Amino acid sequence: MSKKLIRFDWAVKKLLRNKANYAILEGFLSELLFDDIHIEQILESESNQETGDDKFNRVDILIQNSKGELIIVEIQNTYEIGYFHRMAYGTSKVLIENLALGQKYSEIKKVISVNIVYFDLGQGEDYVYKGCTVFTGIHQKDVLTLSEKQKVTFLKERTSDIFPEYYIIKVNNFDDVAKDTLDEWVYFLKNSEVKDSFKAKGLKEAGDALNILQLPASEQHSYKRHMEYLSDKASEMFSIVSEAEYNVKLEMAERAIKNGFDNQTIVLFTALPTKKIEEIRANLEHK
Repeated sequence: MSKKLIRFDWAVKKLLRNKANYAILEGFLSELLFDDIHIEQILESESNQETGDDKFNRVDILIQNSKGELIIVEIQNTYEIGYFHRMAYGTSKVLIENLALGQKYSEIKKVISVNIVYFDLGQGEDYVYKGCTVFTGIHQKDVLTLSEKQKVTFLKERTSDIFPEYYIIKVNNFDDVAKDTLDEWVYFLKNSEVKDSFKAKGLKEAGDALNILQLPASEQHSYKRHMEYLSDKASEMFSIVSEAEYNVKLEMAERAIKNGFDNQTIVLFTALPTKKIEEIRANLEHK
């Protein structure tokens, strides 16, 4: 059995900022970061100044945990070619805004950027990626580490503990087979469902708090509008991609005709119907 729940992006925007629901976000982050995460406070984020379609396309939240680390959780629903650059900008902005004038650089807070994307970002077959800063020797191929004095002074073990850390969950790459507790969370992110067998931290609380039937009527209406918008954007993107692919096939057919290929060969490589190839050929002959 499984329970159909509210989508995570809408929950982050509307419900999970409430301290009573912190356990859900804490559970998700604990499973992803392989750490015991406790939220101290939720800080100001760009979502608080949402405008237009952006309120549907993107959600972000800035969390400070009990260790003083800053965690950005961003959810992007629609394709954005410059999303990697956006991630870099986001961590840089948080670093700068959380270092007061006159503070020592050694007091910079660790920033962790968690990105949940519902489009095909970059090129890769996995569905969860982690990125961190490691300095490797060009000649000796050794890894630059902190000195013992630095470890004691900064209470850090690795250089990567100082620099921003990135996580990317490519939700649509997940095959719906939950092999561990992190997979159970990814399953929920993709399907908005929690199975009775799931044991991941925070999912029981999610199953209790994110039931759409428990929402007030006005919020149910708002959520319905959100889901309709996402469906419309998905259809729009499919149409754009399909049209672009069709235009590429037409251009291929035209070039093939100009280079002397017969109709049968062009059909084989473009999958266009013979009638369309003949039409293109006739138009070229009349030019």
